[in-house]
Amino acid sequence: MASKKEAVSTKKAPAPLPQFSQAVKYNGMVYCSGNIGLNPEAMRLVEGGPTAEARQAISNLKAILNEAGTDLANVVKMNIFITTMDDFGAINEAYDEFFNSVEPKPVRERVLPSVGACES
Repeated sequence: MASKKEAVSTKKAPAPLPQFSQAVKYNGMVYCSGNIGLNPEAMRLVEGGPTAEARQAISNLKAILNEAGTDLANVVKMNIFITTMDDFGAINEAYDEFFNSVEPKPVRERVLPSVGACES
């Protein structure tokens, strides 16, 4: 019997647009949609610049993973989108707060789109 897809949803992370899920569990894996540094209650970007936005984006991801029954230690791959390389160090500062003790580290990609300071 084929595995079924299961939507993952938590109020501890920003609500997604109606066209997608916060995450989907399938065949033992959790696939998460992108998260920016939105405060889930206010639905506004947190103040404090790129480090604060990245910290909130990863906190949102953590809440979604926890709802799915897993955590950041099991992240295999992370795509990080930044608007300027000037923010790279600030975003890595927040990333290290969450992943510094994780081994092996998730693989990463970085891309420079045109909106928001960080998406994780």
